[in-house]
Amino acid sequence: MKGLTFVAAVAALSAGTLGWAQAQPGKKEAVLVSAAKASFTEVAPGAALATVWGNPDTGPHGALAKMAPGFDAGVHTHTNDLRLVVIKGAYLYKADGKETRVGPGEVLFIPGGTKHRSGGDPKEGALFYQEGLGKFDLNPVK
Repeated sequence: MKGLTFVAAVAALSAGTLGWAQAQPGKKEAVLVSAAKASFTEVAPGAALATVWGNPDTGPHGALAKMAPGFDAGVHTHTNDLRLVVIKGAYLYKADGKETRVGPGEVLFIPGGTKHRSGGDPKEGALFYQEGLGKFDLNPVK
């Protein structure tokens, strides 16, 4: 149930948070984004996103994401590849019967179409940067 709520909320959120840290079109400039100052919006009980660049509904994008301690997105797939860099806590990734704890400073590549389960560490939760070369989706697996 949490996974389905997460899917609907991500779609609703992405349109509302675009642009807060983006440079003006056509201009090349440095953009600094602080997770401590980012405006996160809850996308499901225990999960929140702040879009940094792009549009997750339509194409390439980057976003900061937070998962509360023990959050579980359920078993799902993504159409496009995702890359994650954990900043704080731990991102728990389960695929092919193996669980991987991705900690601060570690990078995880999730190929599009991979059936997996993800969530935040039971005690610390997770704060991470997520980037995709195509639109973001979360397709629950029944």
